[in-house]
Amino acid sequence: MATTAIARFVEVGGERVGLDPEGYLVDLGDWSPAVAVALAAEEGLSLTDEHWEVIDVLRAFYERFEMAPAMRPLVKAVGQALGPEKGRSIHLMRLFPGSPAKLGARLAGLPKPANCL
Repeated sequence: MATTAIARFVEVGGERVGLDPEGYLVDLGDWSPAVAVALAAEEGLSLTDEHWEVIDVLRAFYERFEMAPAMRPLVKAVGQALGPEKGRSIHLMRLFPGSPAKLGARLAGLPKPANCL
């Protein structure tokens, strides 16, 4: 099994948490809500209840399928868990600008989705 090199760190509560070159956690066990807040701050985001709902869906998806969802499965999972109004690409783009699947996975402490460039 290949190990991912630590490219940089994020400081959380006096601890240094290792990140890979794309900003994903090197050790998924390092994730905590405080880590999510620190990673979001790097992106200029303040996490709201709506962000946390999606982060919870992402973490549940990973727990069930052992992979982070790409955009289409993410939209479907959010729609099933939170209702059709929130299970829309436009809603996820507003919360997680750029690439909701990639940014959401990073903040949720998950690996990069396999089908995301």
